Amino acid sequence: MVDNKDFTSVEKVFLYTCHVVGWFWNTFTFYPWYIWSGNFQKKRYGDLQARSITGRPEGPYRHVDSMDNLSSSFNGHKTLDKIYKDAVDLHGKKKCFGTRNLVAEEDEVQPNGRIFKKAIFGIYEWMSYDEAYDYSKRVSSGIKALGINAKENVIIFAETKVEWMISAQACFMRNFPVVTIYATLGDEAVAYGFNEVKSALVFTDAALLPKLKSLMNELSFVKTIIYFGDAKKSLITEFPESVQVFSLHQVKDLGSKIKNMEVPVEGPEAEDVAITMYTSGSTGLPKGVVVSHQHLASVLDAMVGVGEFNKSDRYIGYLPLAHIMELIAETLCMSVGIPIGYSSALTLSDQSSKIKKGSKGDASELKPTLMCAVPMIMDRMRKAVLDKIKAGPRHTQLLFQFAYDYKLKQIRQGYDTPLLNKFVFKKVREILGGELRVMLSGGAPLSSDTEEFMNICFCCPVLQGYGLTETCAGGTICQLWDQSTGRVGSPLKSLEIKLVSWEEGGYLTSDKPHPRGEIVIGGNNVSIGYLNEGEKTEEVFKHENGQRWFYTGDIGEVQSDGVFRIIDRKKDLVKLAHGEYISLGKVESMLKHCHYVENCCAYGDSSASYIILLIVPNPQYLHELADSLKVEGTVEELCENKDINQAILKDVQNVAKERKLNKSEFPAKIHLCPETWTPELDLVTAAFKLKRKKIEKFYEKAISSMYS
Repeated sequence: MVDNKDFTSVEKVFLYTCHVVGWFWNTFTFYPWYIWSGNFQKKRYGDLQARSITGRPEGPYRHVDSMDNLSSSFNGHKTLDKIYKDAVDLHGKKKCFGTRNLVAEEDEVQPNGRIFKKAIFGIYEWMSYDEAYDYSKRVSSGIKALGINAKENVIIFAETKVEWMISAQACFMRNFPVVTIYATLGDEAVAYGFNEVKSALVFTDAALLPKLKSLMNELSFVKTIIYFGDAKKSLITEFPESVQVFSLHQVKDLGSKIKNMEVPVEGPEAEDVAITMYTSGSTGLPKGVVVSHQHLASVLDAMVGVGEFNKSDRYIGYLPLAHIMELIAETLCMSVGIPIGYSSALTLSDQSSKIKKGSKGDASELKPTLMCAVPMIMDRMRKAVLDKIKAGPRHTQLLFQFAYDYKLKQIRQGYDTPLLNKFVFKKVREILGGELRVMLSGGAPLSSDTEEFMNICFCCPVLQGYGLTETCAGGTICQLWDQSTGRVGSPLKSLEIKLVSWEEGGYLTSDKPHPRGEIVIGGNNVSIGYLNEGEKTEEVFKHENGQRWFYTGDIGEVQSDGVFRIIDRKKDLVKLAHGEYISLGKVESMLKHCHYVENCCAYGDSSASYIILLIVPNPQYLHELADSLKVEGTVEELCENKDINQAILKDVQNVAKERKLNKSEFPAKIHLCPETWTPELDLVTAAFKLKRKKIEKFYEKAISSMYS
């Protein structure tokens, strides 16, 4: 939105006139069409979605449709191989997986001298369900021929793409448990994950072969590597003689030669391990979460009831498949017949960094109707749109402000604005293809402002959910019709949630008007535990009253309609010298609204009486500020300039005041960080959650100087 403080009195009168004209327009033209289109049906609010099965404020709470029993299977199936085969039988000739081929690539020199690779991609080329299943079956036989036996772990260390999913399904067929490791992890974390599992077989990208080669001295147990894409023969020959290196096509061809490929194989049982998925490692080294087939099947069944799927739906897959949310989303789409078009964060939109100017990004080509996103990506979309509007003509700003305010009012009353969607917000919608109808947000808390912005400008509900790797992404999710903001929805039908008081932090189940406490999840989707981490498993996984529970460490509040809000996290709280707890996550979410802040991390020392803020500045606004202060230099030099630091600190504190933070939550000092925090730097996770310990260590010297 455009800030009302920027408007003159004449412009404010203009906006008021627009609202009056809008009222008359609705009266004489809009309402008849509105009733004819069916939009007169007000969206529901306040319906009871979950309730305590004991009647007590601490719960446990269940979805109102699962009070008697919890989901435990998907269409009667409890293993992923059977779910896949069932989908193939139902949707055989239909499109399943789509990929764009690279047409051309060229170097583009940036103003700072850096060279970026820019690409032009073709149309999506599709693999049917029958073709995908046949490919998976042949790869599965090829893996068996390479000497891998049932229940032997297989690692997938690769970016999201069709080969990832094909390989995973091939493993599920013959009960080879899959271990997922993020492709963006640093060498230390990669070596740690590999050594935890000690798998003889690894699937990877051709682009990641150099990294694997550099780590081979630490990975002596790896005997076979299967890569996706094309690799130079010279690179392959550099691996030790003890390691066999094949392309996925070679393994498929090997499987095709196996005489008994068509003979039914012994698949997994419900309780067998399907996946060991490593957590993002936001609070230390990643932990391997061990998940069975039934855990995943129960979540898939619970997710089906969240919303209706259309025959014309298309899903765009670009988040890491090594993240539980993306894996569940893609598996669900595949299971119900929704085609998945693959993408990446670098090629998603026309403006993405790898897309050549004037050519189509993946969303423009695919025109998805469904997608997942993490808050960081949506925050960036919001800032990009608002920056473009602020840089445009004044009349455009006024029109946008009127449309935004009007639609916000309608949404809060439970209605939509089809005409504004068509004529005002159309260009914004086209950033993601123009046909998006549902977006799922997870991985981290989403601010109410950004959620509201996405609902309004992208004209589709954002379903905010809450879940963890330890619960197979199962937790809560908002209903499609509930467009309230700041909430994460009601429990899925495969689980129940109870609250446990945390007296030290001041969160009690007896709190009024709403019970508060640590969120504890129990049900058929709670995982087996952590790989090789018996002590940590016993600490957070507990058997109570015949149920297996996971203690999340997140603080929640349950509202009168049974919908949950996430209000804090134990590990994000710091106790300052004056004895007051400060929620670092809350401070960060509020201060990201400062336009100088691209990303930030709050830090508090328990021996001090104030907090500090590490800021990755927005390059555009940093340079604009430098020009206004007549300061020149590189980004590094600007970040060290005292005048710039003082100006940004003042603006940050003004935002803190506007957002009604307590005085103790105001950062007393800031440090501007010239580095962009990326998973490659190991300062954020693949879902762009802060790695606090890593950030604190990286900026240890700067933090120390601010407390000296």
